[in-house]
Amino acid sequence: MDYMPETVKILQNLLDYCSVKNKIIAKNIANIGTENYKREDVVFKDILSDNVNSLLKTSNSKHIAGLNSESSNHSQFEFIENKSNEMDSGINNVNIEKEMTDLAENTLRYKFATKKVSEYYKVVQNILSEASKS
Repeated sequence: MDYMPETVKILQNLLDYCSVKNKIIAKNIANIGTENYKREDVVFKDILSDNVNSLLKTSNSKHIAGLNSESSNHSQFEFIENKSNEMDSGINNVNIEKEMTDLAENTLRYKFATKKVSEYYKVVQNILSEASKS
């Protein structure tokens, strides 16, 4: 049985995404001087439908059904290669300003998710601690 709330699962998926996104950004930055390298990116596939499915509960066949019943961890991510021939760095299509902006945004997203997951587990730990005292 899985007792973890859906919100924590969503936050853990966000942490997985941030980890993968950080690796892709690092790869792009590392290859800024590599001739003909094509910038890569990663995005959530159907994140709205996945999250709505996990949170929607129906009690009647006339209620709104989930948007997509399939869900698995890394299959939620779609890896994209930027096929643009625009040479942002002079030798490939990596734009250092874009990568640094993406990195800052990804870092904030990661910090938010870790803080919320940490708060959840602190509450669980406090509840268990109080229960063991009784």
